[in-house]
Amino acid sequence: MTLTLHAVCFDANDPLRLAKFWAGVLGWTPDGETLVPADDTGFRIRFVPTEEKKSVKNHAHFDLTSTSLENQRETVAKALELGGGHIDIGQGPEEEHVVLADPEGNEFCVIEPGNDFLADCGFVGALACDGSQEVGYFWSKALEWPLVWDQDQETAIRSPHGGPKITWGGPPFDAKTEKRRVRFALSGLLPDVDRLVSLGATRLGTGESGQVEMADPDGNEFSVVVSG
Repeated sequence: MTLTLHAVCFDANDPLRLAKFWAGVLGWTPDGETLVPADDTGFRIRFVPTEEKKSVKNHAHFDLTSTSLENQRETVAKALELGGGHIDIGQGPEEEHVVLADPEGNEFCVIEPGNDFLADCGFVGALACDGSQEVGYFWSKALEWPLVWDQDQETAIRSPHGGPKITWGGPPFDAKTEKRRVRFALSGLLPDVDRLVSLGATRLGTGESGQVEMADPDGNEFSVVVSG
């Protein structure tokens, strides 16, 4: 396989500030506007400059795991100290996870200890996405990552090498009204682009840096850096 998930990209008004925040929360190494994983995550996190302000809830967010209630409290406290904040996205008082946002409002959750679904995952337990069962199948085939969950139109995939799960919650989900602020950046060869199209992706054009801009079956934008 030549196609790999190189990075999860976030649009950012202040990329260096967000890189510093997430480096502090995750314990990863910042390389300018990119974070290099210090664990088995397998992909980078990149903050891409934009002047557009965040106006709607992101369709994808990180779920961070906890080893104990004290560990959960420590993670929340660290995020708040670094400039994050609590956010209400409709969660009920009975929820055991804590919903937070980074300094630019990007949502993430600190999951309670003992969560069975993320039991064998590391600190970055999952990238949880709004999306259809179809798009879960698409990304499983595109990345050649096995499905580790497929029930009630909810899907999840995970690299054969471990790391976080990528999940899609199935319907109902919010209608897409603007370009996604959270996007995948892939690396591969030119035949990979044709294979993605055959799986249901749409080719949108060529980006400023020469990468191929595409959209998955749900319309979520992503890019492929083609080498060779």
